[in-house]
Formats: sequence, structure tokens, C-alpha cells
Amino acid sequence: MSGESASAAGQSPAGSRYRRVVLKISGEGFVHPGQRGIAMDAVIHLARQIYQAAQHGVQIAIVIGGGNILRGAQFTAGNSGIHEATAHYMGMLATVINALALQDALESLGCDTRLMTAIRMDGVAEPYICRRARRHLEKGRIVILAGGTGSPFVTTDTAAAQRALELEADMLLKATRVDGVFSDDPEKNPHAVLYSELSYEDVQQQNLRVIDHEAIIKCMQHEMPIMVFNFRKEGNIEQAVRGQRVGTLVGSSG
Repeated sequence: MSGESASAAGQSPAGSRYRRVVLKISGEGFVHPGQRGIAMDAVIHLARQIYQAAQHGVQIAIVIGGGNILRGAQFTAGNSGIHEATAHYMGMLATVINALALQDALESLGCDTRLMTAIRMDGVAEPYICRRARRHLEKGRIVILAGGTGSPFVTTDTAAAQRALELEADMLLKATRVDGVFSDDPEKNPHAVLYSELSYEDVQQQNLRVIDHEAIIKCMQHEMPIMVFNFRKEGNIEQAVRGQRVGTLVGSSG
């Protein structure tokens, strides 16, 4: 893969601002709008965008959500008969199903990948070990990270922030179904304003639901910038990975 030697040496590949990024993809990326389950044509479309982005030599780790299959929160309301921690583990397993689909889609395009899980599943994936993940990235492999953090009561957004910090990424990229961070829900309020740039404090004070609160805290404490953008727009993943401004940039004020 082009740019591998520069990336391994700790330099940003030519034509890119970043050496390494963590891309958070929610379960929405694996299905058509308003549907549940997995639509492989949607997965292939997602994989093609990631493949194009990877051609620039940027090291890419992908944290996977699982809401298209199951959200742990759906079992925590009322008396479902399922303990809350159990529900969260069920949600983690859903992320592995998505990760397997994405891995096969990427490899069908010729990408070299590694799937790593926070919960041991030796038959289908490697256990997540930070040093091993870094080594895979340095060798030009796309690393797919599933299972959240491996612990309940933690969102995959927070897992993405955690992995971005552990892997010393240059940027956390949050792929969503809208164009960035808005003043209100743009799907309900047509007059909602799209922000081009926000501070971590802005997100907290305005209670903007762009990313989990705990994830924002982690990123703010360690000055990990976040870019929020629409993955459904063709070319946006490639542009985001290369460091071009798409969507909303969240970072330190001043």
C-alpha cells in the first residue's frame, strides 16, 4: 500500500495531514436508512470508500458500532428480564457481526485487514492488544476493532476515543448520517445550523449530541481532535482521512 514506509517511520504520507486515524462507524453504515440488520450492498459501498481512503497510505483503525443489529439500551427499559450488563454484552457481540461483514467486504477489494476484538473470540478474530494493533497498522493493514472496550456501560463512541488515544492517532473521525454537528436535530428542524468548528466546551455546554459525553471528556483531557462528517456522501471518508475539512471539527478552543 502506498505511503507505508513513511507511515511506519512516523511521518504523514504525501498528500495527507495525518499518519494514523481512528474511524468510528456506527451500525447505520451497515444498512439502508430506516432499516435493521445488514445490507451487504451498503457494506460494500462503505468498504469502497475506506479502500479509496487507504490508498493514500494513512494508517486506518476502524471502531465498529452495532445498533443496526441490537442496542443494549433496548433491553434496559422496563422489566425485560435481561440484566443491563448482559444487554451491553449482547450489543458488543453485534459489533463483531458487523466487523466480520466489513472485513470480508474490504478483503474482496484487495485490502489487507486484521479484525481484533476486546472480548476474546479466537475462532474469528485476534484479541485486541494495543502493541499488536500498532504493528498491524505500521504494516499497512486496516485494523477493524470490535467489541467496544470489552466492558459494559461503555458506548462504542467512548471505545473509539479510548482506541484513538491508545493507538496515538492524529484524529478521531466520527462518521454519521448527517453533515456534521448542528445546533439542533437537522432531521427534525430544517432551520438547524451546521457548525464548521466547535470546542469541546461548546459541545458540553450546549449539550450537543454529536458524540458520547464520556468520549468528549477523554478527547478533551488529551487534546484528541474529532471530525464529525456524513459518511453517506461519496468521497467524504477519503477526504476526512486525508485531513481535508469535511463536516465539523471539534477541538481545543483558541
